[in-house]
Amino acid sequence: MTKSSIKTLNHCTYALSYHLVLVTKYRRKVLSDAMVKRFKEMAKVRCEAWGGELIECESDNCDHVHLLIELPPTAALSDFVNALKTGTSRILRKEFGEQLSRFYTKPVLWSRSYFVSSTGGANIDTVNNYFASQGQG
Repeated sequence: MTKSSIKTLNHCTYALSYHLVLVTKYRRKVLSDAMVKRFKEMAKVRCEAWGGELIECESDNCDHVHLLIELPPTAALSDFVNALKTGTSRILRKEFGEQLSRFYTKPVLWSRSYFVSSTGGANIDTVNNYFASQGQG
């Protein structure tokens, strides 16, 4: 963790970053390069609207996207993911409707499930050892 990755709010200091993976419905390979590019633009705006930052966004496959995001502790992660998936799905289906209509008859794009992992610097053993050492000495 670097000093530049530490952020502050009125009453807290934090460094919260997440690896988020969104998967297309039924793992259909529908994401074109143009769709991923447009998704990145929308994800950046959505992160900023929630007080966070989009660090990276990539897709090495046509059925999912990986995001590295930073969000403040005031943002409920599941609410953020829901807003991101809902907004991007609606706009991508509107802008790339002809392409997506070959794969989906209903107005969907993303699977209901997603993967998220915190990207903190310390592993659980390090944290446990730190807790165990408190009050000794």
